[in-house]
Amino acid sequence: MHRDRRDTLTAADGTRLAHRVTGSGRPLLCVPGGPADSAYLGDLGGLSARRTLVVPDLRGTGASARPVNPATYRCDRLVDDIEALRAHLGLDRVDLLGHSAGANIALQYAARHPHRVARLVLVTPGLRAVGVDVPTEARLALALRRAHEPWFSAAFAALEAINDGTGSDWEAVAPFRYGRWDEAARRHHAAGRPDNTDAVAGFGAEGAFTPAATRAALARLTSPVLLLAGEFDLNSPPSAVAELLDLVPGASVTVQPGAGHYPWLDDPDTFTASLLTFLGTA
Repeated sequence: MHRDRRDTLTAADGTRLAHRVTGSGRPLLCVPGGPADSAYLGDLGGLSARRTLVVPDLRGTGASARPVNPATYRCDRLVDDIEALRAHLGLDRVDLLGHSAGANIALQYAARHPHRVARLVLVTPGLRAVGVDVPTEARLALALRRAHEPWFSAAFAALEAINDGTGSDWEAVAPFRYGRWDEAARRHHAAGRPDNTDAVAGFGAEGAFTPAATRAALARLTSPVLLLAGEFDLNSPPSAVAELLDLVPGASVTVQPGAGHYPWLDDPDTFTASLLTFLGTA
């Protein structure tokens, strides 16, 4: 088992940013979603046995300080923090992973700093940065595939209410985010809730995303890209993730069977095998 090492750096605006380093092997810079404490990523299903995971806490989350200017919570501005971390690590190029909302940061980073990205992994990615929308019908159709689950009736009713604007019980739909809604999933969900409402609200503030410009820049990206989707993930359905294949040259997609939004929890062996095949271990 590898002990986490903690480190900090000072961003250009003076905000102290924390990150943890765990594992062995070549570094993999892992951008969390949320925005939430990056602890929810754990060691990505044991990936730290083969790669050194560098996991930042986005500003205002985890051990990172809250900025003086809340406008810096915006997704496009968080790209600057990732670049500051790369420079702090002394890496000319990085293997970069983005999960969920963190994939929006990673995509914008790759668009802005393509020469700094060796390989890019997007795990159950958020797609706002490239303007890919997920139709409500697609989410509901995917949800119906879980109709045999004991929690389905209450969760599906809450999902329909959210989609038609008559409800907002996001806790009730939490089981859809996991391949198995067991005790481990319940603990993970409880521990991973975002707790900085300013960071959450600011992430997608006006100007955070410029899809046309990001698409144009990504069309020139030469780095290999792995898109990893979960078979049952309502947040980032495989059909939506696959749209990136037309936007990013050299991208490939893998759909992990039986997985939800956190595939390293649902089947860590399959998850790590997919990533190591793509990333290599040397």
